[in-house]
Amino acid sequence: MNLEALRRGRLRLSSAWSWLSHFFLVGIVAGLGAVVFQYFCYLGMYLFMDLLAGYRPPGPAGEAPLFAYTETLFNRWILLFLPAFGGLLSGILVYLAAPEAGGHGTDAAIDAYHNKGGFIRARVPIVKTIASAITITTGGSGGREGPIAQIGAGFGSFLATRLGLTERQRRIMLAAGVGAGVGSIFRAPLAGALFAAEVLYRDPEFESDVIIPAGIASVVAYCVFCLVFGWGSLFHAPDFVFRNPLELGPYTVLAFVVAAAGYLYVKCFYGTKAVFDRLAAPPYLKPALGGLCTGIIGFFLPQTLSFGYGFAQMALNNQLPIFFLLALAMGKILTTSFSIGSGGSGGVFGPSVVIGGALGGAVGQIFHYLMPGVVTSPGAFVVVGIAGFFSGVSNAPISTIIFVSEMTNSYHLLLPSLLVCSLAYLLSRGWTIFHRQAKSRVDSRAHRGEFFVDVLGAIKVRELLARLRKAAPVPEDMTFEDFLPVFQASEQHYFPVMDDTGRLTGIFSINDIRGLLFEADIRTLIRMRDIARQDVIYTTPSEDLNEVLRKFTLRNINSLPVVKDEDRTKLIGMLDRREVIAYYNQRVQEIKARRETPTTAESGQRSDLSLIKVSQAMNPWVRAVSETAGLQELMDLAHSTRYNTFPVTNAENTLIGVVSLSDFQEAMLRGDLAGTVGEIATRSVVTVTGDESLSDAIQKIAAGDFAILPVVSNERDMKLAGVINRRDIMRFVQDGIYVSAQ
Repeated sequence: MNLEALRRGRLRLSSAWSWLSHFFLVGIVAGLGAVVFQYFCYLGMYLFMDLLAGYRPPGPAGEAPLFAYTETLFNRWILLFLPAFGGLLSGILVYLAAPEAGGHGTDAAIDAYHNKGGFIRARVPIVKTIASAITITTGGSGGREGPIAQIGAGFGSFLATRLGLTERQRRIMLAAGVGAGVGSIFRAPLAGALFAAEVLYRDPEFESDVIIPAGIASVVAYCVFCLVFGWGSLFHAPDFVFRNPLELGPYTVLAFVVAAAGYLYVKCFYGTKAVFDRLAAPPYLKPALGGLCTGIIGFFLPQTLSFGYGFAQMALNNQLPIFFLLALAMGKILTTSFSIGSGGSGGVFGPSVVIGGALGGAVGQIFHYLMPGVVTSPGAFVVVGIAGFFSGVSNAPISTIIFVSEMTNSYHLLLPSLLVCSLAYLLSRGWTIFHRQAKSRVDSRAHRGEFFVDVLGAIKVRELLARLRKAAPVPEDMTFEDFLPVFQASEQHYFPVMDDTGRLTGIFSINDIRGLLFEADIRTLIRMRDIARQDVIYTTPSEDLNEVLRKFTLRNINSLPVVKDEDRTKLIGMLDRREVIAYYNQRVQEIKARRETPTTAESGQRSDLSLIKVSQAMNPWVRAVSETAGLQELMDLAHSTRYNTFPVTNAENTLIGVVSLSDFQEAMLRGDLAGTVGEIATRSVVTVTGDESLSDAIQKIAAGDFAILPVVSNERDMKLAGVINRRDIMRFVQDGIYVSAQ
């Protein structure tokens, strides 16, 4: 026993060291990626903004320039066209190499986490790095976190794929890369780890499995980055202190200001994106057009171009007037929308720092003028404004508070930051800059299987007793000859077998008797006990539906006998798969209805299965029957495939109907076995398209109790694309459970 415990302990220790090495490696690569991207940005700013245009924007106090300034004179006309040039270069690069590298990279990483199994193509981080550096250093307004998030996420995904890890583990590695990249380049390792776990959802939820891996990777990446560029925070702020509770009044006003500005930012950004998406122009030219619009704004207000972190630093030091701060915030909203919304590459957190800081500085100066005895340090409002603004647009208030505290090395403003971030978050629930965020874990495909198991595990069979199907039992001594009239008059697919005392002794399905239908010589010799399976798979009222689902899949059966808990030979009724699925959908809708808010009512109307398309779960290798085929060919196909129902097509693969064994039995009773399949097929067919959801398919199957649902290309030409049935749907969901469980 001690040796076994020691062996298990060694295995756990070996697994822990293996995972630790993975997170260290992700952190090292993310840190090196941040170093490379930072060098690219320094080089680009030197070549484009300084050498060409003579524009030298100030930087944050925590970063010193790597290159000496040139003597080039400031030229507004070059600034007018330089962002368009950068947009063209990055647009061509992204279009040719990796189209998914356009836009702001954090949203792409969130999408990969929820909807792509944590998979990111290996080339994306490389393309994103170069394209973002070109976009931002030629004057485009963007941040560092987008490209560096994709660098870290891309390597985490790549490493997990190469190591053969599960989909769940690859998602964790991807998120750890996001936290490492963001935490290193903004010199905020704790915030980077929390951000990676919080930004995935709109609701106040954390991805708990991500926090520790992201924390380890973020610490390593931060150390790698700071070994090259020096230690310390990004911004240097005076030692702001909160001492007067009356100051919470102006901070409350600030919360409403940043929430309103956040709404304007999100609507302007995605409104601009929608315009460029509809624009009839080649994709690689759209960032150039967006860059031209950016250049026009920059011609009059060059401070809105590129990063702009230096102006946030100046606002912290109370060196900028109110009207300039307001103009900077509004201009930055426009230049970011044009630069990134047009398809350019860059992040949205960096501009949020400038916008929130400028608004906070303006509000702080106004209240300092009105209430100098209460608001003594307008610069403190810059710190809180940054936190509040990004909390509102990102739905990530907790990590944002830590972000700003680490970036400014100012931890004495946690109380007003908590107030402003909480209020801004509550006021901004209806919009987000990250459109790929899932509302909650319930809505994330990353947890689809887990949620399915949780819901089914909470439901007992006794809740479905009213939905059980009453099955006529078959005496075990009945001959097959006597059973045939019962079979022909019944719509049952499963037949419980009873002894003379009414005890359940076995069960059989129509598949079990298919081979005996044409053996007339032995019908009087065979007893039903000889056909029935003795190892009955059953369920009881006290079992949960998760266990029932497992039993359904053991033999791919569609109905289970329900027996009493105290006597497993006493049959209560038959439980069908479709009833389990229907009840599951009902419970999911009830749960979501309890969780929904007024601003997201539409998302609460859909069940979890409505997120999955029929094309993902259908069987495309369908065995269709030609309308000209003979009935003997139909029976041969039924024997070889063990299916009961088949789609019927013409020579052009157009669906014309379905045929089942019941149709064959009716033809046999009529003595009409010389006809064709097309003559006995059911012509009025309910179909589904590949783009419809599994929820729609389940409703159609349950409404008509269909064995199969033909999948057609569209309702117009009715070309057969496949079929889907209850077993296909349950197998697909079970696969989701298996992946999540790993």
